[in-house]
Amino acid sequence: MNIGQAGTASGVDARLIRHYESIGLLPRVSRSEAGYRIYSENDVHILRFIKRARTLGFPLQEIKKLVSLWRNKSRSSAQVKDLTQSHIASLEKKIAELQSMASALRHLAKNCHGDSRPDCPILDNLESNT
Repeated sequence: MNIGQAGTASGVDARLIRHYESIGLLPRVSRSEAGYRIYSENDVHILRFIKRARTLGFPLQEIKKLVSLWRNKSRSSAQVKDLTQSHIASLEKKIAELQSMASALRHLAKNCHGDSRPDCPILDNLESNT
């Protein structure tokens, strides 16, 4: 199948498919005599795997490791679990940071009158933290 068909079958945009191939996330695919990429069902399967991993927030470098582990049938599941637990810790740290930001903004919004007067504690706070 061509890149458009592979994109439709996997749900991955053609631009991303080219990018994944260029960074080695997707193995180089064969080409037609005219130089067009030719994708197999296995390539589409890898693209779906990558898409799902992206949906779960894994960065590309970690996805590269996951794809390698997935393709290596002699892998240990401990490697996959360690990588996943590290990703969970990273997500939980980001969640805590986002909750802290939301809390600070809630406090600022609560103290803003939101009327026609020019004074604004939100802008005052932003100005004082520069």
